[in-house]
Amino acid sequence: MKLHQLLAIIPFIGLLGGVPFVNKVTPYVFGMPFVLFYIVLWVVITSGIMAIVFKLDPANQEEEI
Repeated sequence: MKLHQLLAIIPFIGLLGGVPFVNKVTPYVFGMPFVLFYIVLWVVITSGIMAIVFKLDPANQEEEI
């Protein structure tokens, strides 16, 4: 597998694999239950990872003339 393909798997694992382990309501972060904060955090992290994947993907490289 190429690096950009491996990076694209990270958000999937973080969101679907991590939620059962952080499914707690008690600790509040920024006024949100921890599980909601975790999901919002992964949405932001996913945006950054997808920007990196876009830059690394050879199909998006411009050819110089």
